[in-house]
Amino acid sequence: MASPQTLFILGATGHLGSQFLVNLAHNPAIPQLRVVALVRKPTPETQAKLKEIYKDLEVVEGLLDDAAEIESQAKKADYVVNCASSDHFGSIQAILAGLENRSESTGVPPIYIHVSGLGIIGDNSRGEYVAPENVPHYSDIGFTIDQCLPTNPHVNCDTAIVAAGTRKERPIRTMILFPGLFYGIGDGIRKTSQILRLYAGFAVQARFAGTWGPGYNRAGSLHVKDCANALVIMFKAALEGKSDEGCDGLYFATTEQEVELREMARLIGDIMFEKGLLEKGGSHPLPLEVTAPFGEVGWSLLGSNMNATPVRLKQLGWEPLETRKKSFYEYISEEMELVLRYMQ
Repeated sequence: MASPQTLFILGATGHLGSQFLVNLAHNPAIPQLRVVALVRKPTPETQAKLKEIYKDLEVVEGLLDDAAEIESQAKKADYVVNCASSDHFGSIQAILAGLENRSESTGVPPIYIHVSGLGIIGDNSRGEYVAPENVPHYSDIGFTIDQCLPTNPHVNCDTAIVAAGTRKERPIRTMILFPGLFYGIGDGIRKTSQILRLYAGFAVQARFAGTWGPGYNRAGSLHVKDCANALVIMFKAALEGKSDEGCDGLYFATTEQEVELREMARLIGDIMFEKGLLEKGGSHPLPLEVTAPFGEVGWSLLGSNMNATPVRLKQLGWEPLETRKKSFYEYISEEMELVLRYMQ
């Protein structure tokens, strides 16, 4: 009996990464894999939780800065899924280097699925109101990275990935997922979304909840389980030879359920104010001491409109089933309870 093929995953303990492993383990159409997970300071409890989620899993201790370890693991893997930092260029270079070596030594192009984000298409409106008809709209059919503002997040990393996925020598089968704002309590190790944890932290720092600029910018949203399922569907399509890859392997994951950042911050502010955690409720522009450390990337990511249609995923049969059950706004009170509990 042949040994199972190896999947190397970065970000396995995160909100999306651990949910991806849950979905992967419960999908009967995916063959059993040997999973190797890069984990920062893995405790026995964390290792046990990961192995409970996916039976055949090995934990390798390491940071995203550990380029040699990442390259070594990628070189030994048939597939790599990166749910960790989408903008850590050093770790991405290490993944690509390892996969290029894998491709050369085996003659079989390995698969790399990278999680980026819709921040790449942001209009940098700096939180000001823009009429919906004036917000740039993107479809992932015909989309190219050079259509984006060069100062936007993800551009340099995703450009390198697409280049690696289009080379003839030492080829890699690359696919990039661009999720909108994903939310919801997950089934994995990290239960809550980064966006709510981030904005709750800003609120504690400023003593009120707020936004980059006035916060009228909007972005599409989806439940984390739908986002994880998008990754599984992409992976399954790649295994079956049905995936778009390289310059065509750019997949948007979002829905028509838009979130206005000002409204999100208002709800966070009111929840935290009622609990006595803030000096006032509502949403207010955040002060420079909060926004300045993020520089222009903060404005591009958190002060932009992001309007997109996920055509490629829908062609593969993806449907945002969890998102349709309960929207971001309907979920926020429940999820914030957990966010605040973890912050204590």
